[in-house]
Amino acid sequence: MSAPSRPSPVEVELREVHDSDLPVFFRQTNDPESARMAAFTAKDPTDRDAFDAHWKRVLASSAVNRTILVDGDVVGSAAVYGPPEEREVTYWIDRAYWGRGIATAALRALLVVVPERPVYARAAADNAGSLRVLEKCGFVATGRDRGFANARGVEIEEVVLTLRE
Repeated sequence: MSAPSRPSPVEVELREVHDSDLPVFFRQTNDPESARMAAFTAKDPTDRDAFDAHWKRVLASSAVNRTILVDGDVVGSAAVYGPPEEREVTYWIDRAYWGRGIATAALRALLVVVPERPVYARAAADNAGSLRVLEKCGFVATGRDRGFANARGVEIEEVVLTLRE
C-alpha cells in the first residue's frame, strides 16, 4: 500500500485589495462552516451594507490589507492592523482551499511586508487549523481570553499568540 500523496505546493501571491475582490470576500465570509470555524465574525455576515461599510473603513485605515491569489484566483484576504504596540494579523481562506498550505504561505508573505514586531494573533481555541498556521509562522501561544463569537452565538475561549522575531 502506498503512502497518501500530499498536494503539490501552490504558488501564493499577495496583492493590494481591489474593489472587485469584495464580492468574493463577501461570499467567502458567508460560508457557514468557515464562519463557525473562524468564530469571531460580523454580527450579521449576510448584511451586505454593513460588509461594504466595514471594508470602506478598513481600506481607508492604516492597516496593511492584501488579497490572496492562487493561480490568479482570489482565495482569501490577509491583513495586519492596529497601532504599532498592538499590531494583529487576520486572514480568511476560502474553504475550498483549506489544507493546501495557502494560509501559511500567505501569512509568511504578509509578515515579510510588515516586518515590525511584535505582532499578535487570536484564534478560537478549537480552531486547530488556524492555530497550526500561526505556529508554523513562528507565533507562540502567550495567553488565553474569552470573547463572544458571533458565528456561534456564545462566548468561547480564544488563544492569544505573539510573534516576537
